Amino acid sequence: MQDDVRGVLAAERAAVVQRTAELRGELDQLIRDSVGSNADDEHDPEGATVAFERAQLSSLLRAAERRLADIDRTVANLDAGTYGLCERCGQPIATERLRARPTATTCVTCASA
Repeated sequence: MQDDVRGVLAAERAAVVQRTAELRGELDQLIRDSVGSNADDEHDPEGATVAFERAQLSSLLRAAERRLADIDRTVANLDAGTYGLCERCGQPIATERLRARPTATTCVTCASA
Protein backbone atom coordinates (compact mmCIF):
# COMPACT_ATOMS: atom_id res chain seq x y z
CA MET A 1 0.00 0.00 0.00
CA GLN A 2 2.80 2.44 0.84
CA ASP A 3 4.19 2.32 -2.71
CA ASP A 4 0.71 3.13 -4.01
CA VAL A 5 0.47 6.03 -1.56
CA ARG A 6 3.85 7.37 -2.68
CA GLY A 7 2.69 7.32 -6.31
CA VAL A 8 -0.57 9.09 -5.50
CA LEU A 9 1.26 11.69 -3.41
CA ALA A 10 3.91 12.29 -6.06
CA ALA A 11 1.27 12.93 -8.71
CA GLU A 12 -0.76 15.17 -6.43
CA ARG A 13 2.36 17.06 -5.32
CA ALA A 14 3.29 17.79 -8.92
CA ALA A 15 -0.22 19.11 -9.60
CA VAL A 16 -0.22 21.25 -6.45
CA VAL A 17 3.23 22.68 -7.23
CA GLN A 18 2.01 23.65 -10.70
CA ARG A 19 -1.20 25.16 -9.32
CA THR A 20 0.77 27.10 -6.70
CA ALA A 21 3.03 28.55 -9.38
CA GLU A 22 0.00 29.53 -11.48
CA LEU A 23 -1.69 31.22 -8.52
CA ARG A 24 1.49 33.10 -7.60
CA GLY A 25 1.77 34.27 -11.20
CA GLU A 26 -1.85 35.44 -11.28
CA LEU A 27 -1.47 37.25 -7.95
CA ASP A 28 1.79 38.90 -9.02
CA GLN A 29 0.19 40.00 -12.30
CA LEU A 30 -2.84 41.41 -10.49
CA ILE A 31 -0.58 43.37 -8.17
CA ARG A 32 1.53 44.68 -11.08
CA ASP A 33 -1.60 45.67 -13.00
CA SER A 34 -3.06 47.58 -10.08
CA VAL A 35 0.09 49.53 -9.15
CA GLY A 36 -0.36 53.19 -10.00
CA SER A 37 -3.95 52.70 -11.04
CA ASN A 38 -6.37 55.29 -9.81
CA ALA A 39 -9.42 53.32 -10.91
CA ASP A 40 -12.30 53.41 -8.48
CA ASP A 41 -12.85 49.67 -8.51
CA GLU A 42 -14.77 49.77 -5.23
CA HIS A 43 -17.70 51.37 -7.04
CA ASP A 44 -17.43 49.57 -10.38
CA PRO A 45 -20.82 48.01 -11.15
CA GLU A 46 -19.25 45.83 -13.84
CA GLY A 47 -17.53 43.28 -11.66
CA ALA A 48 -15.43 42.25 -8.73
CA THR A 49 -13.04 44.65 -7.09
CA VAL A 50 -9.28 44.29 -7.30
CA ALA A 51 -9.24 43.85 -3.53
CA PHE A 52 -11.71 40.96 -3.79
CA GLU A 53 -9.71 39.28 -6.56
CA ARG A 54 -6.50 39.73 -4.60
CA ALA A 55 -8.06 38.25 -1.45
CA GLN A 56 -9.50 35.34 -3.41
CA LEU A 57 -6.18 34.52 -5.09
CA SER A 58 -4.33 34.87 -1.78
CA SER A 59 -6.76 32.47 -0.12
CA LEU A 60 -6.43 29.90 -2.91
CA LEU A 61 -2.64 30.20 -2.74
CA ARG A 62 -2.61 29.64 1.05
CA ALA A 63 -4.83 26.56 0.63
CA ALA A 64 -2.50 25.15 -2.03
CA GLU A 65 0.53 25.80 0.19
CA ARG A 66 -1.19 24.02 3.11
CA ARG A 67 -1.96 21.06 0.83
CA LEU A 68 1.67 20.93 -0.26
CA ALA A 69 2.77 20.93 3.40
CA ASP A 70 0.30 18.08 4.12
CA ILE A 71 1.74 16.04 1.27
CA ASP A 72 5.33 16.68 2.34
CA ARG A 73 4.49 15.75 5.95
CA THR A 74 2.91 12.52 4.75
CA VAL A 75 5.98 11.61 2.69
CA ALA A 76 8.16 12.31 5.74
CA ASN A 77 5.92 10.00 7.80
CA LEU A 78 6.29 7.30 5.14
CA ASP A 79 10.07 7.71 5.28
CA ALA A 80 10.06 7.59 9.09
CA GLY A 81 7.84 4.50 9.22
CA THR A 82 5.08 6.33 11.10
CA TYR A 83 2.62 6.59 8.22
CA GLY A 84 -0.82 5.29 9.08
CA LEU A 85 -0.55 5.83 12.82
CA CYS A 86 -2.89 8.30 14.50
CA GLU A 87 -0.96 11.30 15.79
CA ARG A 88 -3.32 11.61 18.77
CA CYS A 89 -3.80 8.07 20.07
CA GLY A 90 -1.03 6.17 18.27
CA GLN A 91 -3.40 3.50 16.96
CA PRO A 92 -3.44 2.48 13.28
CA ILE A 93 -5.62 4.55 10.96
CA ALA A 94 -8.10 2.38 9.05
CA THR A 95 -6.94 1.41 5.57
CA GLU A 96 -10.23 2.64 4.12
CA ARG A 97 -9.63 6.10 5.60
CA LEU A 98 -6.10 6.22 4.23
CA ARG A 99 -7.31 5.17 0.78
CA ALA A 100 -9.91 7.94 0.81
CA ARG A 101 -7.58 10.51 2.39
CA PRO A 102 -3.91 9.51 2.12
CA THR A 103 -2.75 12.52 4.14
CA ALA A 104 -4.98 11.73 7.14
CA THR A 105 -3.11 12.04 10.43
CA THR A 106 -5.82 10.87 12.79
CA CYS A 107 -8.07 7.85 13.05
CA VAL A 108 -11.81 8.34 12.62
CA THR A 109 -12.40 8.24 16.38
CA CYS A 110 -9.87 11.00 17.11
CA ALA A 111 -10.90 13.04 14.08
CA SER A 112 -14.48 13.16 15.29
CA ALA A 113 -13.57 13.91 18.92
